Amino acid sequence: MIKVRSFAETDRAELRGLFRRAGEASPSAAQWGHEDSEAAIYLDPYMDLAPDSLFVAVLDGALVGYLTGCLDSAKFPSESERVGRAIRKYRLAFRPRTAPFFARAALDAASVALRREPTAREYHDARRPAHLHINLTPEARGTGAADALMNRWFDRLKETGSPGCFLQTLVENTRAVRFFQRMGFVEHGPTPLVPGFRYGGRRMHQQTMVWTP
Repeated sequence: MIKVRSFAETDRAELRGLFRRAGEASPSAAQWGHEDSEAAIYLDPYMDLAPDSLFVAVLDGALVGYLTGCLDSAKFPSESERVGRAIRKYRLAFRPRTAPFFARAALDAASVALRREPTAREYHDARRPAHLHINLTPEARGTGAADALMNRWFDRLKETGSPGCFLQTLVENTRAVRFFQRMGFVEHGPTPLVPGFRYGGRRMHQQTMVWTP
């Protein structure tokens, strides 16, 4: 039976291991393939700066999913800041394995700019200051873990009087989009290209979704 609880410092090592497996085979897993840098963007800052808004799903004593959240995105390092730091720290543009991704991203961005089309960008709206990321291991899908994590996050938003929340996923991650719709999120704004990202050889596009209590 799935149990959801708050993150504890003793979960840190196991959660990093879970990060490696979570999202496997989904479009959202198709990034640049360097685990430490991706964790430095999407996991470590939440363990360090917002541990009270981090929840884990446990099945048979093992972590099988997590939700990282932030109640006020304006007080949290932006995604672009976190990405920039990771690129510099791990020299991603110069590593043989990751350099092709960033070269492709630059070409995508230049191509879109020539056509005067938008690319993926961060969302800022004081009416929806909170944001989240959620991830499960393959074996946790269909167990109710995702619903349980989201419901615990909604409880936290209501407990703290949050006016709303947003998340950003991929248009091509149709399973995730359907799940978020079922949980009460609605699509918001355009769906611009995410430079560099590919799934099955196809370009991917950003989907912003919003929720209000």
